[in-house]
Amino acid sequence: MRPVRIVHLGLGGFFRAHQAWYTGAAPDAEQWGIAAFTGRSRELADRLNAQDGRYTLVVRGPEHDEMSVQRAVVAAHPGTDLTSWLDYLARPQVAVVTLTVTEAAYRRNPGGAIDLDHPDVRADLAALREGGGIGTVPGRLVAGLATRRAAGAGPLAVVSCDNLPGNGEVTRRVVTGLAAAADPELAGWVGEHVSFVTTMVDRITPRTTADDVRAVADRTGWADAAPVVTEPFTEWVLSGAFPAGRPAWDGAGARFVDDVHPHETRKLLLLNGGHSLLAYAGSARGHETIAEAVADPVCRGWLVQWWDEASQQVPLPAAEVDAYREALLDRFANPRIRHTLAQIAADGSQKLPIRVLPVLRAERAAGRMPAGAVRILAAWIAHLRGAGAPVQDAGAGPYLERAGSVRDVVALLAPDLADDEALIAATGREL
Repeated sequence: MRPVRIVHLGLGGFFRAHQAWYTGAAPDAEQWGIAAFTGRSRELADRLNAQDGRYTLVVRGPEHDEMSVQRAVVAAHPGTDLTSWLDYLARPQVAVVTLTVTEAAYRRNPGGAIDLDHPDVRADLAALREGGGIGTVPGRLVAGLATRRAAGAGPLAVVSCDNLPGNGEVTRRVVTGLAAAADPELAGWVGEHVSFVTTMVDRITPRTTADDVRAVADRTGWADAAPVVTEPFTEWVLSGAFPAGRPAWDGAGARFVDDVHPHETRKLLLLNGGHSLLAYAGSARGHETIAEAVADPVCRGWLVQWWDEASQQVPLPAAEVDAYREALLDRFANPRIRHTLAQIAADGSQKLPIRVLPVLRAERAAGRMPAGAVRILAAWIAHLRGAGAPVQDAGAGPYLERAGSVRDVVALLAPDLADDEALIAATGREL
């Protein structure tokens, strides 16, 4: 069995189609086993453990599927298994911790620091000081690092693989903030021994359906209980130090650069921002998937309009941005990838600030009214009012209470824009 040298938090389809795939495809894959933890539930962990961590990766192109058995995950645990989590982090041979969690899981306050007033964070802080169960992602990271420090297990790299700008710095800030509140000496140790790597990740991975499970069994003869379906395209760009080593991910196609920002901006605004547009505006037109929405000439026109605005904020050569847009159209149009708009529409209150507001602010600062950005904002407000995909957003409460007023929603989402009368009027006209 491959030795556990990577511990992952956020066991799900994207992780298994992306980081786990890169690890399994690396030329030194036999040296890098992954112990993966779910968010909380044990169901997926149990299914994978029954298969010795193996699962089928179904790469779904426009015309046919390619299937391969993945073996990088050697152990799976429910996120509530704190004992195993701490045991792995205390091992010197563990060199990397990776994360795929939601934006909300970082438990940040409006200023971007750890939200020490959040009840779950307060509970974790008490547990870190006095012992007890840990519930949040920052809490689990801090508890693991405290255990590693006590064991003298050496340095470590923490690698966020989430759709957040500067995700390495986001992770560093919440971890060190919580560590400092629990034990200032621990925060100092983290500063000296733990690196926080920034990444850009990209691979569309829809939820696996019962039909997908049956298709794998029919084709392979194996009743795989945990297959993953993904698109052919994949990209991973990383920046940062790995003080205890890392897999040769570059041998599998990952890129290591000095600055991830241009690449993450391209992806967040064009792919993720485009997804949000189609999730809200497309579902309101009766579409269920990205492929259906982008086949609608009206939705495609809206998408191109948004991309024209967003491309101005991407700090990469125009030819590279144009090529990415063309590739995105092909990816979105793949009729065999059932990426549901309802899945993408979730957690809009966390997603719009990083996918849409940067373009909206830049365009208004330049004196322009960005019709594409305004459309996304209006479509999201309509979504809060009941149009299109159902609201699935832990942070939506305050917005739902004020959804009848465009100004109130904008004041919550972007207080600096609340007095922009022209923007408020333009958004209202779209509703």
